[in-house]
Amino acid sequence: MQAKERTLYPGIGSYLLNQALLPLKLAVPQPIIQKIPFLTTNQEIRLGLVLSQVKGNLLDIGCAENKLVAMYREKGGQGLGVDVHPWPGADQVVADTSKLAFADGNFETITLVACLNHIPNREDVLKEAARLLSDQGRLILTNLTPFISRLWHAFAFWDADQDDRGMKPGEVWGLTDSELSSMLAHAGLKIELKKPFSWGLNQLYICKKSF
Repeated sequence: MQAKERTLYPGIGSYLLNQALLPLKLAVPQPIIQKIPFLTTNQEIRLGLVLSQVKGNLLDIGCAENKLVAMYREKGGQGLGVDVHPWPGADQVVADTSKLAFADGNFETITLVACLNHIPNREDVLKEAARLLSDQGRLILTNLTPFISRLWHAFAFWDADQDDRGMKPGEVWGLTDSELSSMLAHAGLKIELKKPFSWGLNQLYICKKSF
């Protein structure tokens, strides 16, 4: 519990320290960083930032080990995570995340955290997310550019997402801002806010239906 509290609600001193040490943290295996109480891993930073934006009924697409949903439930929220890969902890393992058995407008928040580039039929999945969003709902996603993504995945030898599953046909090394913006527009979604984090190496996007 202590690790989660420091990750989601860090003091200003801890936040500034983690920002200042980011270059060093990128060179150190994340499992080591996780053992140091005053440091946060890249995943913890990303999940904490996304979680701060989640409201209402949550659907996490590409949930992996379902950590985001688990943290949201600890706060009293309701949500579930789906993935095509049988990660331990996933609520539902499905054949295709562009064809989900939920009613239109069923979720106030849908998240795609560090996973859209790993989804070959990503445009269809975004259209499905738009269908499942309530009228005032929000799609929240994070994305690395292709250059940063390729560097990170080449170095992150401890990352089970790569060691266990690997890159499949149709996956790409991140998405450019123009590529992502175009896909979102075609899916009927518009970007309300784009927020860089981790020294601008990562990007948070908050989107709504364009109607």
